[in-house]
Amino acid sequence: MKIAIIGIGGVGGYYGGLLAKQYSDDENVEIVFIARGDHLEQIKKNGLNLITEKGTFTARPHLAIDTPSGCGIFDCVIFCVKTYSLEESAKLLWPSIDENTVVISLLNGVDNADRLSAVLNKGNIYNGCVYIGAHIVRPGVVQQAGSLNKLFFGNKSDDKKKATHIENILRKANIDAQYRTDIENIVWEKYVLISAFATATTFMGKTMRGIMDSQKGKELLDDLLTEVLRVSEAKHIELPKNIRKEIIAKVSAFPPEMKTSMQMDFEKGNRTEIETFTGYIVREASRYGLSVPTYERIYSALKK
Repeated sequence: MKIAIIGIGGVGGYYGGLLAKQYSDDENVEIVFIARGDHLEQIKKNGLNLITEKGTFTARPHLAIDTPSGCGIFDCVIFCVKTYSLEESAKLLWPSIDENTVVISLLNGVDNADRLSAVLNKGNIYNGCVYIGAHIVRPGVVQQAGSLNKLFFGNKSDDKKKATHIENILRKANIDAQYRTDIENIVWEKYVLISAFATATTFMGKTMRGIMDSQKGKELLDDLLTEVLRVSEAKHIELPKNIRKEIIAKVSAFPPEMKTSMQMDFEKGNRTEIETFTGYIVREASRYGLSVPTYERIYSALKK
C-alpha cells in the first residue's frame, strides 16, 4: 500500500512520523511525505526529527517530495494542510488519485470532505479530525506535547472493508485511530472546542488554559460556546448534552503553555485559519438567520 501524507506540520509530522517509523522496512507499505521549503530539505537530508511525550526519534519516509508527479496512484492520501490550502493541495494530488484511493481529511473545520469532493470528484473521501498538540519547532523538527492523541475518520458508508484496513495500518503504527460512521458529529464535537478557543485565544492573546483562568476569558468563552452551539443545533448536529463540561475537561488536560494554531499563526504574522474557525460561524449563522454577536465582533476585529 502506498500512502501519502500531504502537509508535514504538527499533525502531518506526528502521524506521518509514526507511520514512517513503523513501516520503514516494510515492503508492503510505502510512506511518502509531501512538504515544501526548508522543512522538506531538512527531511530529505536528515529525516524528520519527532519529539514526543514518549521519546524522540528520527523518521525517514520512503520518499519526501514537493510534488507527487511520477509517483503513480496512491492507495491512501491523508490531507494535513491548512484549511486555506485544501483546494490547491487537492488539485496537486488529483493526478495521483483514482476511484479506489482512500482520501482522508484531518484538517480543522467541518466541511472539508465536501470541499475535497468538489475538487477531486473521485476516490473514497473520508472526513476526520484529531486531538493532538503538535507543531514545527524548526525545519525538520516536529514536537508533540500532551497525552491526548486521538484520530477519528469516517463517512456515512456501510462499506467498512477499506476503512478497517486503513484503521489497522494506523493502529499498527501506534496511532490511536478510530473509524466512525457518525464522523460528522465527531468532527463537530471537536470543532466546537477549537472554534471557540481559537477565536478566544487569538483575540485575547492568552493560552487555552489562560482563557479558563481569566474571568473575562471564561465569560468570552461561554458566549462563544453558546453561539457556536446555536449554529450546530440549526444544522441538526448531535452533540453530547454535557459538551461544555467535556470541553473544559479536555482543555484542562492540555499543557498550561499550549496555544491554538490560529493564535500562533496570528502572533507570527502568518496567514491564519480565521475563515475556518470564526468566519464560518458568522456566515452559517447568517444563512440560518441566527444571532452570533460575539463571533461577529471578534471576526471584524481580527480581520483588520
